[in-house]
Amino acid sequence: MQDILGYMRKAITDYHMIEDGDKIAVGVSGGKDSVVLLTGLAWLQRFIGIRYTLVAVTLDPGFEGRQEDYSPIAALCEQFGMEYVVKRTGMGEIIFDIRQEKNPCSLCSRMRRGALHDTAKEYGCNKIALGHHFDDAVETFFMNLFHEGRIGCFSPVSYLSRKDLTMIRPLVYASEREIRNAAVREHLPIVKSKCPVDGVTNRQKTKEWLLQMEQEYPGLRKRVFGAMKRADVDGWGTGEAPRQNRDGIHSKSH
Repeated sequence: MQDILGYMRKAITDYHMIEDGDKIAVGVSGGKDSVVLLTGLAWLQRFIGIRYTLVAVTLDPGFEGRQEDYSPIAALCEQFGMEYVVKRTGMGEIIFDIRQEKNPCSLCSRMRRGALHDTAKEYGCNKIALGHHFDDAVETFFMNLFHEGRIGCFSPVSYLSRKDLTMIRPLVYASEREIRNAAVREHLPIVKSKCPVDGVTNRQKTKEWLLQMEQEYPGLRKRVFGAMKRADVDGWGTGEAPRQNRDGIHSKSH
């Protein structure tokens, strides 16, 4: 977890993500990325030298008409002395039963964003932390290129003027592999997604394609990430791309 904390601290510093007095809603789906993000932000409070408050927020989509059990996440938040909010929604029914969406991920993403923004405002937060990581950034770059014909990615920090909210992504220097390993090492509670299309999305296809390309062109993801930063694509121009060690895992760049 020390490596993850190092990545997070560097990203927070490079992109000025957190300031004194911030109240941050942490989007927690229950998956490894969001739980590691939550844990990292809670641990960083002890020594990063910035005073901020955290509120963990989970949006239960109600897949298959059932309420998910998030008690393991609630126990983790209680351990951190952190407020935890679970919003029960009907997104699953709307997307799969009523609308029967052919592209459910797009609608789900929009609905989740709206609900998360509203909940953050309801609890007096000025920022929202999301669990997107290094691999997500590279995958999103290629997804935008392949499916929309444009050069772009989500930003490490973005301000939503209509909501007066700032979105931050403190895990952008950490690889998915390192996050997965940290979750296992720290025995963090994971609530597996019940989404009917989990694992059969365009993102999963892009992930698998990138794994193949990485075998043929070792270091491809690192070079693409570096190119995004050098070209300042969507605000990525600050900071440095993470280096890779001999095992192909990104090492901290200080």
